[in-house]
Amino acid sequence: MSIFYDCFESPVGPLYLLIKGRELAGVSIRREPSGCRQASAAPALINEFRKYFDGALRTFTYPFVLVDGTPFERSVWLALREIPYGQTRSYKWLAARVGRPQAARAAGQALAKNPLPIVLPCHRVIESDGGLGGYSPALEIKRRLLESEYYRSMRPGSQPHPFLT
Repeated sequence: MSIFYDCFESPVGPLYLLIKGRELAGVSIRREPSGCRQASAAPALINEFRKYFDGALRTFTYPFVLVDGTPFERSVWLALREIPYGQTRSYKWLAARVGRPQAARAAGQALAKNPLPIVLPCHRVIESDGGLGGYSPALEIKRRLLESEYYRSMRPGSQPHPFLT
């Protein structure tokens, strides 16, 4: 089954949505994929991305498939779904969550290969000291995603997160 892509213009730049069959197989931020044809993605998928960027969607429900990845990488990627919208967790937390508490660096390396950024929210993982850490698409995009989620989920009277000041 071949993979095709559609482009969604988001507030952080173009998102290239890679589709395999009827499932989302990848999200490429600002980097047009090569080796696959362009076609239209399902309106339900586009609608989820619209709602996410409008602040009306907290968790993606559109079906996805993980095409690549080692068992460890896949467990890291799937654990990302446990991080609530507007919140962050550390690389150390993530490593412990997948049963490898000493593998924070390996968890970070797995995040760099996340095929579904935003959908599997690797941008919500930061350093234990509150630093942003890395983000393979671009650190400025990570900051913008975190700011958007954090401010949309703040309760009145809440203080800004330290990395947002």
